[in-house]
Amino acid sequence: MIDLHQRSSGVLLHLSSLPGPHGIGDFGPDAFRFVDWLAASGQRLWQWLPINPIGPGDSPYQSVSAFAGSPLMVALEPLVQSSWLPAPTPPEGGFDPQRVDYSRVVPWRLAQLRLAAAGFEARAGAADRAAFQRWCAEQAHWLDDYSLFMALEAAHQGSAWWFWAAELRDREPAALAAARKTHAPEVRFWQFVQWCFDTQAMALKAYANARDVALMGDLPIFIAHHSSDCWARPDLYFLDQDFQPTVVAGCPPDAMAPTGQRWGNPLYRWDRMAAENYRWWTARLRRALHQADVFRIDHFRGFAGYYEIPASCPTAEEGVWVAGPGKALFDAIGAELGELPIVAEDLGLITPDVVELRDGCGFPGMKILQFGFGSDARDEFLPHNWDRHFVAYTGTHDNDTVRGWWNQASERERAYAGSYLAAGEHDVHWAMIRACCNSVANIAVCQFQDVLGLDSAHRMNIPGTVGAHNWSWRFRWDMVGPEPSRVLGLITAASGRGPFHLLRLPGCEGQVLMSSKAA
Repeated sequence: MIDLHQRSSGVLLHLSSLPGPHGIGDFGPDAFRFVDWLAASGQRLWQWLPINPIGPGDSPYQSVSAFAGSPLMVALEPLVQSSWLPAPTPPEGGFDPQRVDYSRVVPWRLAQLRLAAAGFEARAGAADRAAFQRWCAEQAHWLDDYSLFMALEAAHQGSAWWFWAAELRDREPAALAAARKTHAPEVRFWQFVQWCFDTQAMALKAYANARDVALMGDLPIFIAHHSSDCWARPDLYFLDQDFQPTVVAGCPPDAMAPTGQRWGNPLYRWDRMAAENYRWWTARLRRALHQADVFRIDHFRGFAGYYEIPASCPTAEEGVWVAGPGKALFDAIGAELGELPIVAEDLGLITPDVVELRDGCGFPGMKILQFGFGSDARDEFLPHNWDRHFVAYTGTHDNDTVRGWWNQASERERAYAGSYLAAGEHDVHWAMIRACCNSVANIAVCQFQDVLGLDSAHRMNIPGTVGAHNWSWRFRWDMVGPEPSRVLGLITAASGRGPFHLLRLPGCEGQVLMSSKAA
C-alpha cells in the first residue's frame, strides 16, 4: 500500500484524539472524515499510537494484551445501525470535547458495549452470528487466552493474575476448562468486543486504502507484567517461582533522568523464543499487519541490546546491557511474512550494533527536527545531514508541539532555529513541516497539532510523568478550517510528496507528480 522507499508524507494523530460525541476518538464517522481530510491535503500516511487496550496511567504502551484492540475505540454508531444498541445517551454533563476523561469514559463505554453484546445475542441475524463464530475460530490463538484472562480478572475483582487462585494462576488444564464454562457469558462478551473492534478497523483500513492513504501502526517492544500474554506463556519471561520478574526493562541514567528510567516490564527469554523460531513474535507482527499497512516498532534498540535492571532495584542505576536477538528474529519473521514494512524507532542511546541491525534489516530509522538545534551544523537531526532512508518528523507524541518547543527553547536554540528555518514564533510550525518535507528523507510526518499551529497545552504526552493530560488531547473540527489543509497540500506538492495539482499552477490542473524510487 505504501513504499517506504518512495517520497510521501503523512500526519501523526492517535485515534483517541479524534472528535466524536462519546468521550474519546474511535472508528466512527470522524475517523472516515479525517481520512478524507488527509487525502484532500495530499497526505498518504496516517500514523497512530498503539491501538491496544490502555494500561496504567491511561498509556497505550502498558497493555493487558499485545494482540487485542482497545474497547474504547469501538465506535457505537455501527452498533446502533445494527439494532444491537439503543442510541446512547451521554452521562449528565456530557463529555469534554477536547480532553478524554478516562474515569468517566471507560465505565460508560463498557456499559454501552455490554448493552450491544446483549442486543447481538437477542437480535443478530444468522450471517452476523456465523461471521462472529468464524472470526473467533480464526483468532483463537490469542483470543481464547485474552477473553478468559479478562473474565478471570473480573472474577478476581481486578487483581493481578499472580494473585489468582493457584490452579488458575498455574493454568491447570482442568481448572481452565471449568473456568471457561463458569464464565462463558463474560468470555463471549470480550470476544464480541474484539470482533467489533476488528470489523471496524478493517472497514476504516479499506476506506483509507481506497483513497491512497496508508495506516501506520505502533508496536511497543515490551508487554505488561499483568497481561494475558505473560499469563499464557510465563515461560517466555524472566519470572521466579512466584511469577515475579527477576529483571525488568528500562533505560540507564542520563542527563535527563539521573537515576534512569525503570519501566518495570518483564524481559523476554530470547533463548526460549529462539527455540520456537520466534513463533510468538511472528504471530504478533502478523496481527499488526492485519490492522495497518506499516508500523513503527518502539524502542527498536532493544532488539540489538537491552538494558536489564534487577527487579529488586527501585531505580535503573544498577542495570546492565544485554545482547538482544538481533537479525535472527527478523529473519525468522520475514521467512513467514515476507518483506516487513517496519519503521525502527532508533532514538536515544544508539550504538553501532543498533545501526547495523537497522540497516541490515533494511528498516528506515527516525529523525526528529526538534532535536537538531542544540549543538551546531553537524547535528545528526538537521536535514542537511540526513539521507533518504529515514522518516523525518517535526516531533513525535513524546515531544512538545513545535510552537510549544519554540516557546520553551533556549534563546540560543531559537536563534539557531530561526536562522536555519527562516522563521519566527508565528510560522515556525510551517517552517519545520516544510523543512521535513523538502528534505531527502523518503517519508515526512508531522503531528496534527503542528499542522494546526497549537502550543504546549495540546501536547499528547510528557515522558516519565503520569498526569491528567497525558494521552487525553482531542481536537474539534471547528479548530481546523480550510487553511491548514491548503497549506499542507502546497508544501506536500512542492516537495514532490503528493499531487502536483495542489500547487494550483497555471496549466497544471489535474497533473499528478509521480515520485521516483529513491536511490
